[in-house]
Amino acid sequence: MEFPERLRYTKEHEWVRVEGDEVVFGITDFAQDQLGDIVYIELPEPGASLQRMDAFGSVEAVKTVTDLYAPVSCEVVAVNEALTDDPARVNNSPYGDGWMVRAKLGDAAQLDELLSAEAYQKLVAELGG
Repeated sequence: MEFPERLRYTKEHEWVRVEGDEVVFGITDFAQDQLGDIVYIELPEPGASLQRMDAFGSVEAVKTVTDLYAPVSCEVVAVNEALTDDPARVNNSPYGDGWMVRAKLGDAAQLDELLSAEAYQKLVAELGG
């Protein structure tokens, strides 16, 4: 299981990568592993304004559907349109081709409230991952 050091994480299993004044986020390797084969992803429209921990979409796997939560307050700039036709990209590359949202960061201080890779890895270990 991967826990890239350059990313920040939520307790709800989303990851965040900062790129200038924007953030890119999706679900973690642990999350996609727990879900199993992902068959459908619902994402917000570009221009949508998200508040930290708002549900912004959902992931449907073969046996379950789960909500996605915004790791920080932001305005959606783009979504990964490739996931519409190939949602399995999240299973194959959760931190690469499986990214979900690119957004303009609202409050940079919220990044400090996210988990480091080490802290997230510890959380996953406690959950049996």
